[in-house]
Amino acid sequence: MRLDTASVRRMVKHHLRLGIKGLFLAGTNGEGPWMTEEQRRLLVRTVAAGVKGKIPLAVQVTDNSAARILRNMATAREDGADIAVIAPPYFMTRATPDAILKLYVEAIRDSPLPVGIYDRGAYGAVKVPGAVLRKLYAEKNVVLVKDSSSDPDRRDLALAARRAKPSLTLLNGDEFHCVDYLKAGFDGLLLGGGVFNGWLAGRIMDAVSAGDLTLAERLQLRMNRLMFAVYGGKKIKCWLSGEKKLLVEMGIFSTWRNYPDYPLTPVCQRAIAHVMRTERDWLLPGERS
Repeated sequence: MRLDTASVRRMVKHHLRLGIKGLFLAGTNGEGPWMTEEQRRLLVRTVAAGVKGKIPLAVQVTDNSAARILRNMATAREDGADIAVIAPPYFMTRATPDAILKLYVEAIRDSPLPVGIYDRGAYGAVKVPGAVLRKLYAEKNVVLVKDSSSDPDRRDLALAARRAKPSLTLLNGDEFHCVDYLKAGFDGLLLGGGVFNGWLAGRIMDAVSAGDLTLAERLQLRMNRLMFAVYGGKKIKCWLSGEKKLLVEMGIFSTWRNYPDYPLTPVCQRAIAHVMRTERDWLLPGERS
């Protein structure tokens, strides 16, 4: 359970090969909430050394107080981050709208980095009300939104905020519904599973951009089948373990061990072996060239 820097370097090279335009580090899928501070800092430094400024790096700095968030922002900047991303706090005893707003605003206004807001909707331990999000998106230092809420009302709220502030970048984090968000006007995708579905997600973006929604929907269905196979079916029984096992089979990671201790069932292993046979061109594009 230590940071495998060799695997991280391989992961960076693979993302660049997929044509990824930026990386989000230490998010939920990246196990950031479980890492020690030393591990998170080593992760950011290793990735920054690997990308060499070719793409921007966003780092999750979420915490339970503005002071702790600001400390995380300072170290992220020192280690090579370009953007600090704040998700809902992990724990809040007095989660009133005013208290939530105060926590975010103090961190945003004193941040040494541009800020992204990670909206987890009802999935977060603390749900940030829409009225609070509206005020956060209007903050001068907020430059992007990662919307993983799967909530059309919160999606529309983000779009309204972008109309008022055209510089705001909107990224969809609901990888099972990419087409809907792109059709609605989101700028792109910021997906937890981008390390294995990034190439396919890029083709979905291309299809929507070209106006070929039939192709886009077909590619979305294919990506959903791929993700359900890797994650252990619709109940997501093997989430991080399945994704990491796939990356082991792809030659990127060295282990499927994970902090939340997701199991790797025989059913998941068979599904991943099947995916490696049938989806290899999507997972490792250009491998034979």
